[in-house]
Amino acid sequence: MPAPYSFAEIAQTLGAEVQGDGTLTVARLMHPLEASKPDDLIFIMDPGLAARLNESPVRCAVLAEGIEPPEGSLDAWFHVTRARFALAILMDLFERMPHALPGVHPTAVVEDGAQIGADVSIGALAYVGPNARIGDGCILMPQAYVAADAVIGDHCLLYSGVRIGEEVILGDRVIIHYNAAIGADGFSFVTPQMASHEAAKTGGDTVSATLEGIYRIASIGTVRLGDDVEVGACTAIDRSNIGTTVIGRGTKIDNHCQIGHNVRVGEDCLLSGQVGLAGSVRIGNRVVLAGQVGVADHLSIGDDAVVGGGSGVWKNVKPKQVVAGYPALPKTEALRRETDIARLPRLLRGMATLRKQVAEMRQRIDE
Repeated sequence: MPAPYSFAEIAQTLGAEVQGDGTLTVARLMHPLEASKPDDLIFIMDPGLAARLNESPVRCAVLAEGIEPPEGSLDAWFHVTRARFALAILMDLFERMPHALPGVHPTAVVEDGAQIGADVSIGALAYVGPNARIGDGCILMPQAYVAADAVIGDHCLLYSGVRIGEEVILGDRVIIHYNAAIGADGFSFVTPQMASHEAAKTGGDTVSATLEGIYRIASIGTVRLGDDVEVGACTAIDRSNIGTTVIGRGTKIDNHCQIGHNVRVGEDCLLSGQVGLAGSVRIGNRVVLAGQVGVADHLSIGDDAVVGGGSGVWKNVKPKQVVAGYPALPKTEALRRETDIARLPRLLRGMATLRKQVAEMRQRIDE
C-alpha cells in the first residue's frame, strides 16, 4: 500500500507502541536535516539530531532506543530497538519502484521461442533471445539484454544496460543493477609451454620462461544466481569453464565487483565494492568481504568469516575467522603488525642515536 500512512500503521508494521497521536498521517520519509513539511516522517539515531527537533516542522518521528524528544517538539513518536533493521523495514514502505509500463514495448525485441510470464514489463529497446524464459512479474528496463536459453525467475528486476548471457539462470526476486554483466567468458588462457607467470610461482626473483602463444580456453559452462540475490552496477560474474559459477540465495554483491569463472559463493553473503574473486574460489555461507578485498585463485573462505577492507587473501580462511591486511592475517596479528610498522621510525631513530653513542664511547676509549 503506497503512502500516505497513518503513524499508527507504521508503528504496527514495526511492532512498536505509539506515544502521542497515532492518527496523524505521514507522506514522505525524509532525512532529519532535509525534512520541510509537517507530514514528513524522520528517523533519528543520533541524540544530537534529536536535540534539534524543536527547529523542525515535522510532527512525527521514529527514535532509536534511548533517545527522547525534547518536550513539546513532537505530536507522535515511538522507539525501536534494532535501529538500522527497523529503518530498512520502514524504507520498504516508502520505496518507489522504477517506472515501468506493463507489457512489451513496441521497440523491444522478443525472439521466437521466448516464453514471457504474466504481468511482465519489457522496456524500450530491450532484447529477449530465442528460447529464453522470463518469469511472472519481471521488469526488464529499457536496453536490458537477455540472451538465448537464459532463465529469469519470477519478480526479477533488470535495470538498463544489464547483460544476461546465454543459458544463465536467475532465481526469483533477483535484482541486477545498471550495466552488470552475468555470464561473460572467464579469463582463461594457456600457452603451449610453461609461461612466465607459472614459472614465477616456484622460481626466485626472475623467470626464464616467456609468455608466448596465448591460447584461449573456452567457457562452456554457465552462471546460476539463487533467489533474492542482488548484484550491483558494473559488476561482472563470469561463466564457468565447465559446470556452473554459483551465487547462493540471498547474497548481496556491491558495485564494481569481479567474480571469476568456477567461483561458488554461499548463501547470505555480503561482498562490498571492488571485491575481486579469482577463478575457482569457494566462499562459504554468511561471509562478509569488505571493500577492495582480493582473493587468489582456488582458495576457500569458511562460513561466517569476515575479511577486512583492502585485504589480500593469499591462503584459506577458516570458518568464523576475522582476517585483515595485505597479505591477510588474523585480525589481532594484522593489528599488531601495523602497530609494529608504525613504531619503526622511532626505533630507527633510537638505533641511530645508540650507534652514535657507541661510536663516541669507542673514540674516547681509543684516546
